[in-house]
Amino acid sequence: MANIEKRENEQGTTYRVKVRLKGHPAQTATFERLTDARRWAQQTEAAIREGRHFAGSEAKRTTLDEVIDRFTREKLPAMNDQQDRRRYLAFWSQELGAYALADVTAARISAALHKLATQPSERTGRLRAPATLGQYRQALSGVLALCETEWELIDHSPMKRVKKPKLPSGRVRYLSDDERERLLATCKLSDSPDLYPAVILALTTGARQAEIMGATWSQVDLQRRVLILETTKNGERRALPLAAPAIAVLQARVRRIDTDLIFPGRNPHQAIDLRKPWETALQRAGITDFRWHDLRHTAASYLAMSGASLAEIAEILGHKTLAMVKRYSHLSHDHVASVADRMAAKYFSA
Repeated sequence: MANIEKRENEQGTTYRVKVRLKGHPAQTATFERLTDARRWAQQTEAAIREGRHFAGSEAKRTTLDEVIDRFTREKLPAMNDQQDRRRYLAFWSQELGAYALADVTAARISAALHKLATQPSERTGRLRAPATLGQYRQALSGVLALCETEWELIDHSPMKRVKKPKLPSGRVRYLSDDERERLLATCKLSDSPDLYPAVILALTTGARQAEIMGATWSQVDLQRRVLILETTKNGERRALPLAAPAIAVLQARVRRIDTDLIFPGRNPHQAIDLRKPWETALQRAGITDFRWHDLRHTAASYLAMSGASLAEIAEILGHKTLAMVKRYSHLSHDHVASVADRMAAKYFSA
C-alpha cells in the first residue's frame, strides 16, 4: 500500500510517497502536488502487481551514461541537430551520467539546470538564455522518454516533474537593408566558402539552422524549385520554395562524391560547423544582438513586408498554427490595408 507524507521546507510544500507491497522493494518519489503524488502511487502499485515496474531492476542496473550512449548510436544519426544535441547530452553525461536511472530524479535534474543557468557559457561568456536552457532540458527529456516508452527501463520519466524554463515573449529581430548588405558582404569574404550559401538559404527559405545543415542533395528539386524536408521539428514533411538567389548558390556549389549532404564537414557524414565563421562575419559587419535563428525571423519579416499573409508565412515556416507568426502581423498592416482598399473599390465604388 502507499503512504503519502506532507513535508514543509524553504522551497515550499512537497509530498513524499512510499509504495510498499509484500515481496517487492519499497518505491519512493517526491512531488510538488498532492494529485501527482496520488496518481504516481496508484500507477506504481498497479505496475508492480502486473509485473511492469522496473525501478527495482533495470533502472538500478543501467546508468544514464549507458542510455545516452545508446541514444547516440541508435537515434542521433537520423537527426538534423546532431551537433547541438551532442553538446547538450555531453553536459548531462558530465553532470548525471554516473547515476543509475532510478537515481536520476526530478530534483537532481532541476539542480543541474539551475547550475547551468547560473554559469556563463564557455563559448560566449554570457549566461544562457531560457530558450537555450530549454534545449538542454529537451535533449535529456528525449532520452528519458525513450527509456520509458520504447526501451522500458523506467515507468515514468522524471522530466515530467521538471519545470520548463520560462521563456520571454517572442522577439522579432530582423536585418535592416543596410545590415543585410553588410552581413552578406562579410559572408562572401569569409574564410569559409560555405557561410554565404548557407546564409542565403536561411534568408530566402526561413528554414531552421538544423534543417539547412542537415539538408541533402536528394532533397533538392531544381525543376520544381523546392527543397523537400522529410523530417521537421513538428514531425511533418515540408517543401521549402527556392527563390532565385537560393537556386544560384546551389547551382554554384561543387557536390562531393563521398556524401549527399549539401554542407558536409571534414567528416562526410556530419554537417559543417559554421559557428566561428558566423560570429566573425557578424563582428566584421558591425552587427550586434543577432543570432543565426534571427535569419529565420528576417525571412518571415521580409515576407510580411512583401505582402504575404500570416497563413502563407506559417506555411513556409512550417508552423501548425498562426499563433507563432502573429508577431509579424504589425509588419503587414500596410498590406492588409491595401487588401481592404481593393475590396472597397470593387464593391463600393459607386
